[in-house]
Amino acid sequence: MPFLSAAPKLAPWKVLLVDDEPDIHDITKLTLSRFRLDERALTFLHAYSGAEAKEVLSRESDIALVFLDVVMENDDSGLEVARWMRQDLNNRFTRIVLRTGQPGQAPEERVIVNYDINDYKEKTELDRTKLFTTTFAALRAYRDIMQVEQARRAQATYREGLERVIAASAHIFQQRNLKDFASGLLQQVVALLRLEQSMLVRLAGASAISGESEYEVLAQIGDGGLLLGPELLAQLDDARSNRISRLHGDTYVGYFPNSSGKASLLVLKGVHEISDIDAQLLEVFCSGVAIAFDNILLNQEITDTQAELIFRLGDVVESRSSEAGNHVRRMSQICHLLALKSGLPEDETAVLMHASPMHDIGKIATPDAVLLKPGKLDEAEWAIMRQHPTVGLAILDGSARPILKAAAVIAHQHHEKYDGSGYPQGLKGEDIHLYARIVAVADVFDALSHKRCYKEAWPIEQVVAHLRDVAGKHLDPTLVDVLVANIDDAVSINQRWPD
Repeated sequence: MPFLSAAPKLAPWKVLLVDDEPDIHDITKLTLSRFRLDERALTFLHAYSGAEAKEVLSRESDIALVFLDVVMENDDSGLEVARWMRQDLNNRFTRIVLRTGQPGQAPEERVIVNYDINDYKEKTELDRTKLFTTTFAALRAYRDIMQVEQARRAQATYREGLERVIAASAHIFQQRNLKDFASGLLQQVVALLRLEQSMLVRLAGASAISGESEYEVLAQIGDGGLLLGPELLAQLDDARSNRISRLHGDTYVGYFPNSSGKASLLVLKGVHEISDIDAQLLEVFCSGVAIAFDNILLNQEITDTQAELIFRLGDVVESRSSEAGNHVRRMSQICHLLALKSGLPEDETAVLMHASPMHDIGKIATPDAVLLKPGKLDEAEWAIMRQHPTVGLAILDGSARPILKAAAVIAHQHHEKYDGSGYPQGLKGEDIHLYARIVAVADVFDALSHKRCYKEAWPIEQVVAHLRDVAGKHLDPTLVDVLVANIDDAVSINQRWPD
């Protein structure tokens, strides 16, 4: 017959005996040796003076009952311990039964009122039955008080947690970019649960997760040791939407799908235990996050579609002028590089990157005879060519969309020159919009470093020399310095998007 281990015993109730007579300690222990409440026995702590009692009470936080003598080293030592417990230690939960052999020195009515004593007994009246019933009443009161207090603390913890969830949600929901959103989400979850490692991933498959091996890491906090192998993914079959499941050891995974069909996993590492309240808070949090993910994915899909249409339209314009199709992609990346290195906010950097391919959209109305002429334009032809910024503005102006608004400004101003000699408005210096100044630098760099129908590609050293030569005349000198300082990154972009 197999051995069956016994159920673990419940922790005993802690009772502190404070009395300067050792016999009182022994008698009390003997009398209450068989005492049980809720299948919990008693364990006794001992103090033989008021000073010892304070030391024990300072050290032990869960003493349920104190039997307290009044007269010990001083006539009021016990009363001082009671006062210290309630006022200095701020212990409102431990039950105090005052025991005295000299009732005249501590009148019952006065001490119960003034010292928050729960019961008062003369030592002569505490026979076995009364000691048992006194102990039972005191411990039952302590038990009930602690249950109420625990419920109150749980409610306060949950309320505090909800406040943190709301604050966290407000923070991360401000993010428009999926990666930023994921990073913000992880930071808030780590703060909520006080973790050291976590990871947010998006599965490559649709709703089914069994056997999935492809996933995209959206954000991660920690040392990079979190990996989703086939064994871990195979355990997710029974995971429920917006539920936190323990997989093994200190690893938990939250699984929540969204309407886009791509399930997301919140991987939590280093979690010893997730309480019921933490699980509820995470469910509340993740249910909102799932909706936010849908909104951000939809917004990103709109942005990506818009960007692709802009690229394709830019390709059409550039193909008419016999320029390489990758020109607009290189322009976009160089603009992003310049904006980033110039310290522009991420949202403006993204807008500029998506808007820059539209800089020459006005050329769509330029006649082939002018646009495709291999030689130098005459004065009349040049006048026609100089119309394309104004035409570009006419095409793009009036939109409320940030990308198209930026594209309208860029199309209109990208041929303005820093010294005021450009067209069509003759703007000068910082009167030219920063976006247009960045595009102008990127456009000159790309035109010089690649072959055109009227010229060969210049060596990069010659390109840099020309940029420095026209800095402050044609181009913004600060932006030229930024490009030259990051010329290796610009060359890498050329190599990544060749003609």
